[in-house]
Amino acid sequence: MTYDGPRVPAQYAPGDGCAVALDLRVAVCPGLTVSVAARLRYHTADPYAVFLDNHTDLATPITWVFARDLLATGVHGWSGIGSVSIHPGVDERRDSVFITLSGEGSSVVLRAPAERVRTFLARTESLVPIGRERTHLDLDGLLRRLYEGGAASPGP
Repeated sequence: MTYDGPRVPAQYAPGDGCAVALDLRVAVCPGLTVSVAARLRYHTADPYAVFLDNHTDLATPITWVFARDLLATGVHGWSGIGSVSIHPGVDERRDSVFITLSGEGSSVVLRAPAERVRTFLARTESLVPIGRERTHLDLDGLLRRLYEGGAASPGP
């Protein structure tokens, strides 16, 4: 039997974006970790954000949205406060990136393969270089939708 990576249901992936499947490790208790299939997604219509879809036993994934800069900084050093923080592994965990998600009185620490996260970030930069995000925003369209009383989001 061969292992082809985590089994992740297909997600909405518009043309101007990228995604990478991840096999996250979650510490349930000391000495016991479980695998969680996940996916990092990026789309040029929302150039400052990345989406982390966690696929648990639910029909639809739990999605966290946070800044791409937070992830890019967290690959190399401690980044973030509040509901999302990210930092690289140390010593024997240098091949990992740790993502802490907090909300509603609980927290979880996810361990992601650092190389997969770096690959994802490189793909996002090939679409929109860091520092050039504002050139991919349709501010006129956003203002028009707000003025007309429509949704502020750029897409479905």
